[in-house]
Amino acid sequence: MNYKAEAPAVWDPAFADADDCTLSSDQCVIRGHYFVKGLIEIPVIGSDDVFSWGVWVSLSRENFSRAADLWDRPGREAEKPYFGWLTTDLPVYSPTTLNLKTHVHTRPVGERPYVELEPTDHPLAVEQRTGITPDRVREIATAVLHSGDGDGDGRGEQR
Repeated sequence: MNYKAEAPAVWDPAFADADDCTLSSDQCVIRGHYFVKGLIEIPVIGSDDVFSWGVWVSLSRENFSRAADLWDRPGREAEKPYFGWLTTDLPVYSPTTLNLKTHVHTRPVGERPYVELEPTDHPLAVEQRTGITPDRVREIATAVLHSGDGDGDGRGEQR
């Protein structure tokens, strides 16, 4: 019931050896650009299930620093949401999901942030607001599996 991108779309494996680039399971820095991993959650209509996209969002330096400072601090969920740009290209949506406007909501320690999309008419934003059917979940799973490597660009996996 979820899919995750291993790195922001702008990540290149050659960055792994660069002094000004880091990639962990939760945070990424690429030459002065800052990213956090969060979840776009989509309710599954007719059930209590939620389908999740594990995505990367770019944050300002200030917001990234604030999020990093609070990363292991109890009560961090009281933090105001951070504005960010989606930096994961999800393979089953057209137009691209890159650069959709988001708000990143911090959750309790140990939980990934919740990524709220700006309420637009983009298909992903519509699905986040209205939910998807179990058939749509199967359609997404089939599309991701048949993309060859999880998300079509070597940086994702389903689980």
